[in-house]
Amino acid sequence: MSEPSRETWHRRVIEHRSALLAILTTVTVSIGGLVEIVPMYAIPTDPTEPVIDPYTPLEVAGRDIYVREGCYNCHSQMIRPLRAETLRYGPWTRAWEYKWDRPFQLGSRRIGPDLQRVGGKYSDDWHWEHLKDPRSTSFGSIMPPYPWLETDKVDPADVAASLTALAHLGTPYADTSEAGASKAMAEQSAGIVERLAGKGVTAAPDLEAIALIAYLQRLGTDGKRILSEAK
Repeated sequence: MSEPSRETWHRRVIEHRSALLAILTTVTVSIGGLVEIVPMYAIPTDPTEPVIDPYTPLEVAGRDIYVREGCYNCHSQMIRPLRAETLRYGPWTRAWEYKWDRPFQLGSRRIGPDLQRVGGKYSDDWHWEHLKDPRSTSFGSIMPPYPWLETDKVDPADVAASLTALAHLGTPYADTSEAGASKAMAEQSAGIVERLAGKGVTAAPDLEAIALIAYLQRLGTDGKRILSEAK
C-alpha cells in the first residue's frame, strides 16, 4: 500500500491561503510578461528602416479577397530564420516587411506552402490556372478551386472604403476616392491582362482573380529587393 500523501509546506503555507496564492501568481505572471515585453521597448529601433510603398489599390482589393476567402487558414506569411525554411522559401521575414499589413496575415498553419516570397515566383497565367483548378498546376494539392474569382468583379466603391480605412490608420494614401481607386486599378490590371493574353488567356481587367494575382505577385518582393541591395 502506498503511504498517504503528506502535507507539504507549500500546500500548507500557500495553497491553503487563496489570497496569498492569487498575489504570488499575479507577481509570477507579471515578471514573465515583463521579461518578454521590456526588451522590445528597450532596444532602439533602426533609424535606417527601409522605405516600403503601401499596397496599390488593386493589391488592396486582392488582399481583401485573400482575407475574405480565408487563405490565411492554410497559408502562412512568415518565414522563420531556420535553414530548412530559408532553403525552401527564401530569406527569413523581417519585421519591417509588415509595415502596411493591417491586420497581419501571418497565418497559424501551413496546410499549403508559405506565401511570404511568392511574388514573382510564378507567372500570372500560373496563378490564373491555379485559382481555377489547383491540381492542374500543383499535383496532389488539396486546395479547393475558386472559379468564381474569374467571373466575379471588384467593386471600386469597396476598394475606396478600404483605402479610406487604411488612411485613417496611417497609411499614406493621397487619393482614396472611388474614381481614383478605379483609375489606379485599371492601370495596373491592364498589365496583368496583357500578360495573360500573351498566354492565350482572355480576362476582363476588373475580375477578382486579377486583383488577387496582383496581391500575390507583390508578396515578398519588397523584402527580396531590399535584402539583395544590402548585400
